[in-house]
Amino acid sequence: RDCATSGEVVVDKNCSKIHRISSNIYCCGAGTAADTEKTTEMLASKIELHALATGRQPRLVMASRFLQDTLFRYRGHISAMLLLGGVDCSGPHIYEVTPHGSVQKLPFSSMGSGNLAAMGVFEDRYRPDMNVSH
Repeated sequence: RDCATSGEVVVDKNCSKIHRISSNIYCCGAGTAADTEKTTEMLASKIELHALATGRQPRLVMASRFLQDTLFRYRGHISAMLLLGGVDCSGPHIYEVTPHGSVQKLPFSSMGSGNLAAMGVFEDRYRPDMNVSH
């Protein structure tokens, strides 16, 4: 759990920011708490149905396309800025998904009230050859 902010004011100290989509996919959200919660719940349901129907572990690109289609359909009226991340059969992935449905695959990203500080650390310390021991 983390806090939800509105400008410099903490609105909700118990707002969930990290949502489990499946055993290999998680989604972090910024924006309206209700919108991020419902959008990630819908995504988790869709991914679970797909996994049950196919018997396969879900891929992140599929989850990102579902979010892209869903958010684009609502033309930005769903206030959910999402970071989708995890590991699938093709390796680790991070996707940034905007409220209008724009999707970018990135090596790192941040969003929300602390994004400037986080991006400063990422830009300073990220290296493409990093692994768990670095």
